[in-house]
Amino acid sequence: MSRIYLCLSFLLISTVSIAQKATIFGTVTDYDTRESIELATIFTSNSNVTESDLKGLYRIEVPSEEEVIISISRVGYQDATLKIQPMPSGVKRNINFKMVSTTNNLEIVITESKIEDVGMVREEVVELKQLPTTTGNFESVLPHIALGASSGQGGELSSQYNVRGGNYDENLVYVNDFEIFRPQLIRSGQQEGLTFPNIDLIRDLSFSSGGFEAKYGDKMSSVLDIRYKRPEETKSSVGLSFLGGSAHLEGSKRIGANAFNKLRYLVGARYKTNRYLLGTLDTEGEYTPNFTDIQAYVTYDITKDLQIGLIGNYNYSQYDFRPVSRSTALGLIDFALRLTTVYEGQEQDQFVNGMGGLSLTYVPEKDKNPIYWKLLASRYSSNEIEKFDILGFYRLAQVNTDFGSDNVGEEVAVLGVGTQHNFARNYLFNTISNVHLKSGIEFQNDDNDNNHFVQWGVKYQNETIDDELNEWERIDSAGYSLPYDPNQLILNSVLKSTNLIENNKLEVYAQDSYTYTKPESMELRVTGGIRGSYRGLSKEFLVSPRAEILFKPLGRKREIAFKLGGGLYYQPPFYREMRRLDGTVNTDLKSQKSIHIVGGLSYDFYWETISKKPFKLITEIYFKKLENLVSYEVDNVRIRYSGENDATGTAMGLDIRINGEFVPGAESWMNLSLLSVRESLNDVKHLRREIGAMESEEADKVPRPTDRLMNLSMFFQDYLPSNKNFKMHVNFSVGTGLPFGLKDNNEVYRNTYRFKAYHRVDLGFAYQLWDSTWKNKKPRHPMRFTEKAWLSLEVFNLMDVLNQASNTWVKTITNQQFAIPNYLSSRRINLRVKFDF
Repeated sequence: MSRIYLCLSFLLISTVSIAQKATIFGTVTDYDTRESIELATIFTSNSNVTESDLKGLYRIEVPSEEEVIISISRVGYQDATLKIQPMPSGVKRNINFKMVSTTNNLEIVITESKIEDVGMVREEVVELKQLPTTTGNFESVLPHIALGASSGQGGELSSQYNVRGGNYDENLVYVNDFEIFRPQLIRSGQQEGLTFPNIDLIRDLSFSSGGFEAKYGDKMSSVLDIRYKRPEETKSSVGLSFLGGSAHLEGSKRIGANAFNKLRYLVGARYKTNRYLLGTLDTEGEYTPNFTDIQAYVTYDITKDLQIGLIGNYNYSQYDFRPVSRSTALGLIDFALRLTTVYEGQEQDQFVNGMGGLSLTYVPEKDKNPIYWKLLASRYSSNEIEKFDILGFYRLAQVNTDFGSDNVGEEVAVLGVGTQHNFARNYLFNTISNVHLKSGIEFQNDDNDNNHFVQWGVKYQNETIDDELNEWERIDSAGYSLPYDPNQLILNSVLKSTNLIENNKLEVYAQDSYTYTKPESMELRVTGGIRGSYRGLSKEFLVSPRAEILFKPLGRKREIAFKLGGGLYYQPPFYREMRRLDGTVNTDLKSQKSIHIVGGLSYDFYWETISKKPFKLITEIYFKKLENLVSYEVDNVRIRYSGENDATGTAMGLDIRINGEFVPGAESWMNLSLLSVRESLNDVKHLRREIGAMESEEADKVPRPTDRLMNLSMFFQDYLPSNKNFKMHVNFSVGTGLPFGLKDNNEVYRNTYRFKAYHRVDLGFAYQLWDSTWKNKKPRHPMRFTEKAWLSLEVFNLMDVLNQASNTWVKTITNQQFAIPNYLSSRRINLRVKFDF
């Protein structure tokens, strides 16, 4: 006998109604795959009947003040019946059905839904696949859907993201409970290849911007928890564009004597080349980037209770570059500079990453107090090679800005002529192996109004890093090497070191979530947990308590929920944090610490003139006290750490997210974040000088490199009313400039300058060429061999804005520095086609 899991959220929303009716509405999804179920029949004892639509949504009216029996049926799924207590006139009740296939011989279970984390953004990826993106990476969409997330300094060329004042290294990523790791040597968005998450394989995701539970690991900013699909039938897809291509295959097959002995598989392959985009950069040359990612996830149900899973990934990135020349102009209307550079040499980078994992999941069938056990083991390895030998002959000149002059735009003074020679032979090999055992049990009361969900886990991890660093820079200005010494040749900077590091970590955690429900009145969930970890390299033992309270009153006209959470969050250092600017490694480096408190609310409201469906407003306010910080500077996407616990700081801000269907059937999002993040270097007296001021004044705190006062991101969808197959997507981002300081002199006057504001609009048009439901109308259509077919036209950087990624620093013989901006890509048009089978 199969099981249907009915997730019942009794959200009573009182409305004014003339007729003596009440309304039941909700969604119908597959319990295993979480995909929407279409054409499920919902009927009531008073003979009202409806069906779920393409998205699994349904709505049905029932008599008020009467007991009603509601039933649901669908071919391939077990029927279910539920008794609904009398509802007042005009009340709307949300009942969501999660159905399980008839191949499972389990009993029907009915439970009420529990309150969800207010700030934990949960999304399916169907809508996200339409987002115009230049990177081909899933993380690029996070600033548009997640609270407090913004693009990093690499802009559209990078999928790195910052969350609430933290940098990219402070974010956790999980795929099916496996922790995901990243390359270490990448220094620019041009080098960045394909990240691990493959959007063709993703079922749904959860994202927390801070204050997350103890079951998640030790990072200070955020956690992205991704779940891959659990396919029940064979499907595939192929996509092509000017920026690369992708393909995937999914399906299931019975292998064994029993119906539950199923093998499920997901296979995905991606290829990316951003050569088309790099052709718009200031530096002209021969760009040859090639990025490939192949991964698979396979599960097999050994018994009804035991499942084995295998995940594997191979990622190859190669970036070859032969620069030829560059010409960049900057300045004001009365003072302008032009940097002209001619290059010799080349850059050759290679990043090869692999990951393999095994999981065993045991969920014994129990009538009460269900329990699960999960064992995970994985190994990640990377081989990173960075080689460049580039000689640049530069000329920095002031140009004539007098539009009434005959020689406007011509040079009037040469400020610097010289040579900049950059050389590197850097090699890094690292492996990360871990074993993780986790478990959980739900203690249920007979009335199901309150229960405890206890989870615990233990994890062992081994890290090995073998690094060989050989990098130097020589600057020659007007025939003199800088820094100048008449007796010898001194290089501007030299990094030369060999480091072999091994570290062992042990982590344990336990947490309990207590949920109390008072029908028609309130829901309350209190979660408390604690993490403990030991890091062998620094002999450091950490204890991290975390807690969260969620409260939702019931029986209101509009659904609202409140959140208060916080805790102590540590971030043990990885190799990049430990490596000092001179290449030596600080093995005694301690973990960074964040004391985090966050409060927020979630509110569903109706905007009847726009849509009949509710909009959701999520807002959170937070404060973080930061201690034992490892200070750093950001150059493009490269984070250069000091390698010392040399700073303290604070972060505070406000995040607001609104999402809903501004156009019926097309969901849109808007995120607004206000942020202030400050730091103070130990034993440094910071100074600041306002523009035009002669004297400096002391500053207690200075901006951190991720201090972005305001960030606004929007994703909007629309379609032609006369032809819904033609859709339009707008991706809009604007953020205030990030701070930076003088190169090699950024301590006392720290981060006193800011880049220009980042603003960008990406526009996409999509036309559905074919849908299999058209077969009867168009039996000879050339695309009839596919399930769906889409053709998309994307315009990246519609306004052709010159956003800045970093600076090139040019010195004169007097050691005066000029910051020449390195701009990101300009306007480009991309054509994309996608076939689903």
